[in-house]
Amino acid sequence: MKRYIFLISVPILLIAGVALRPVPAQTALEDLRVDPERIERRIHELSEFGRNPDGSNGRVAFSDADVQGREYIMSLMRQAGLAVRVDAAGNIIGRREGLDPEGPSIMFGSHIDAVPHGGNYDGDLGVLAAIECAQVLHENGVTTRHPLEVIVFIDEEGGLTGSRAVIGTLTPDALEVVTHSGKTIGEGIRFLGGDPDRLDEARRREGELKAFLELHIEQGGSLESQGIQIGVVEGIVGIEHWKVTIDGMANHAGTTPMDQRHDALLAAARLVIAVNEVVTGRPGRHVGTVGQIRAEPGAPNVIPGRVAMTIELRDLSAETIFSLAADIREEGERIAGESATQISFSHLEGGAVPAPTDPRIRGVIAKAAERLGLSYQHMPSGAGHDAQDMARIAPTGMIFVPSVGGISHSPNEYTRPEDMANGANVLLQTILALDREAEN
Repeated sequence: MKRYIFLISVPILLIAGVALRPVPAQTALEDLRVDPERIERRIHELSEFGRNPDGSNGRVAFSDADVQGREYIMSLMRQAGLAVRVDAAGNIIGRREGLDPEGPSIMFGSHIDAVPHGGNYDGDLGVLAAIECAQVLHENGVTTRHPLEVIVFIDEEGGLTGSRAVIGTLTPDALEVVTHSGKTIGEGIRFLGGDPDRLDEARRREGELKAFLELHIEQGGSLESQGIQIGVVEGIVGIEHWKVTIDGMANHAGTTPMDQRHDALLAAARLVIAVNEVVTGRPGRHVGTVGQIRAEPGAPNVIPGRVAMTIELRDLSAETIFSLAADIREEGERIAGESATQISFSHLEGGAVPAPTDPRIRGVIAKAAERLGLSYQHMPSGAGHDAQDMARIAPTGMIFVPSVGGISHSPNEYTRPEDMANGANVLLQTILALDREAEN
């Protein structure tokens, strides 16, 4: 195993007027640590770009604030000794050459765009921690064997736009979608310095990357509630949606006896409860949600004759998702028979397939946490991330740190400085471990 050693500078001592230079101490790569205060300071500095009067983050993709934040990030990248470029999709990439410049890169990063009135840690931490890792290596004169690439993806919140471009799945139709900035995605890419007519140049092929890593806040409360410092992400869950229509009979609310009603909303209410019972009745970390419901005709004095509702199911296993859906459909048939209504289910296209992380990289992350004396647990990501796209072209790992109160996409989003530093140190040691391991 090749080990890279660097020297710590030490002061010259004066004894009886004679200058003595002590033998420099040697520090192994395993002892490298990030600067917690620098990460915390930069989190606050980045939050100034797009800050709303209520303190929330208004730095939506393709806005003027997005450009200002990107300029700030690129300045930090250059301070960290990275060669910075903007690819054809508008993604920012900072590269640090390795001893083998032709070898596959280790890529790590996240995004800095926010949802409207969002928080200051979602995405931002992953980018600033990635730059911090590069800066620690730069300041200590450590040269890795593999090239390193820090990436800032565009428009993650709008549908993983930047990572879709990197894996080659950003379609021409997607370029016409209007974003929160008022620009289409295509216009936004040009606004950030990319070229939507040359997107193929942003695409990375299998084999180009040795690994992709993303550090992110959990955006949930599992880690904090259990007092666990690091989440080793098993994968990003698959997401499937169904549209459900319940047809009954609209009728006068005052003149129709209770035992003669075909109340579509009452049947829908029973189905909502059934969804919860099916999902919670099976062991696992899957989740199910009825997020939309609309009753027609919607008048206070008319029995609802039709209800449209949605069901969303998420899990790391596609088989589990569709098995749950089958059980829910069975419950729907029973409810329809008992309520004299008709219930139809329509599976909607465009769901997200489960994206498991690489087992080998999960092991490296776990060992890094152990060496740092940090508690950890394996867990799924219930939210989407650029890592789920990158997992299609490269071995991928993802690291979670606690979110206070499980709050995200909110001005109240917060991760403690010590937790940010813990995650960044795990990221740094994972990068170094992957760099040292033998190629397959």
